[in-house]
Amino acid sequence: MTANSFHPPERTLMGPGPSDVHPRILEALSRPTIGHLDPVFVGMMEEVKGLLQYAFQTENALTLPVSAPGSAGMEMCFANLVEPGDTVVVCKNGVFGERMKENVERCGGTPVMVEEEWGAPVDPARAEEALKAHPEAKILAFVHAETSTGAQSDAATLAKLARDHDCLTIVDTVTSLGGSPLKVDEWGLDAVYSGTQKCLSCVPGLSPVTFSQRAVDAIQARSTKVQSWFLDLNLVMGYWGSGGGKRAYHHTAPINPLYGLHEALTILQEEGLENTWDRHQRMHEALKAGIEAMGLSFFVEEPHRLPQLNSVTIPAGIDDEAAVRTRLLEQYNLEIGAGLGSMAGKIWRIGLMGHSANPTNILNCLGALEGVLSDMGADITTGKAISAAMAKLG
Repeated sequence: MTANSFHPPERTLMGPGPSDVHPRILEALSRPTIGHLDPVFVGMMEEVKGLLQYAFQTENALTLPVSAPGSAGMEMCFANLVEPGDTVVVCKNGVFGERMKENVERCGGTPVMVEEEWGAPVDPARAEEALKAHPEAKILAFVHAETSTGAQSDAATLAKLARDHDCLTIVDTVTSLGGSPLKVDEWGLDAVYSGTQKCLSCVPGLSPVTFSQRAVDAIQARSTKVQSWFLDLNLVMGYWGSGGGKRAYHHTAPINPLYGLHEALTILQEEGLENTWDRHQRMHEALKAGIEAMGLSFFVEEPHRLPQLNSVTIPAGIDDEAAVRTRLLEQYNLEIGAGLGSMAGKIWRIGLMGHSANPTNILNCLGALEGVLSDMGADITTGKAISAAMAKLG
C-alpha cells in the first residue's frame, strides 16, 4: 500500500464534541516538541494547573490534566475513591450516568441507582431518599451536564445533600466546563472531571480533573491499592507535583496537546469566564429563536436546558434522520450529532461549544438545516429562522 499525507476537509463542528478548534490552539500544537521533564515544560505545566484552577473556580492543589480523554478522567475519579465493598449512589439521567455505574462495579463497589427520565435533571429529592436509605454510602455521583440529552442538573444542591450525609461527590462536567457556570469550591464539589474538546475548543485527548482536600484525604486513607497503575493519583502527583520543582518520571506527557490546552485556557482567561458563560447563553438564545421559528422543538425543558448542547426533536416527515445529517455533512461541511441510547432516531444534538459558539455558525446551521429539511419534505416553516436568530443577535 502506498500512503499519502492525510488532509481532512474543513468542517464546521456543531455536534456534541469535538468543537471547532481555535486557530491559536492549532498554531500552539505545531510548536517545537521538547522533553516532558525539560525545566521550561515543567514551568508551563505549573501555568496549566493555575489556569485550570481558574476554569474550575477552585483553589484545589490537586488540579491537573490527565494524559487521556475525559473517560479516563472519569475512571481516575472512581478508581481512586471507590474501594471494594463501597456503596455509591449513582444518579442516571442519560448515557453518562450509566457509565458511572459501570465504573463503580468495576472498582468492586455497589451502585445504588437514582434513575430519571432522559432529558430531565437529577431530582435532589430522589437523591436524598437514596442517601437516607443507604447511610453506608460513601459517594454521590452525578452528571452536571448530561451530553446525551442536553440536560443540566443542580450541582450545588446535590453537593450539599452529599455533605449533609457525609458523602463525597464525583461529578461529570465534561460538557459544562467553560460553557456554563461551574463553581467547584463554592458548591463544594469533591472529585470533578471534564474534557478538552468541548467548550474549551481544544483537541480531544486530555481530561482536566480537580480534587478537594476531602477527596485527597479519602484517597490517602485507602486500605487497598488503586486498581489502575496509570491513574493512581499517588503516582501521578509525583509527576504533576506542586511548585514546579523536580518531577518523578511517571509517563511521557502528551507535550504538544498540552501546548494546545495551555493556549485554550489562556484564551478562556482573556475572554473572562463570566463573559464566556454569557456568550454561550446568548448564542443559545439566537439558535433557539431560529429553531422555534422553523417549527421545531427542544427535547429538554427550558429551565434545565444546556446552552451549549441543544437537543432538537426530529420533525414530522423525516423518517431517516441520518440522511439529514449526511446531507449537512456532504453538502455544507456541517456536523451535528445524533441521539444516543433511547434517544437514537428521536433527536439531533446541536453543539454551541467554545469557538463554535458564534453568530456565523448559527446562521449557517439554520440556513443549511432549513434547506435540507424543506427539500426532504419535513413539516417545517420556511423563511423565518434566519431573521428570528438575527433579531436575537442584534
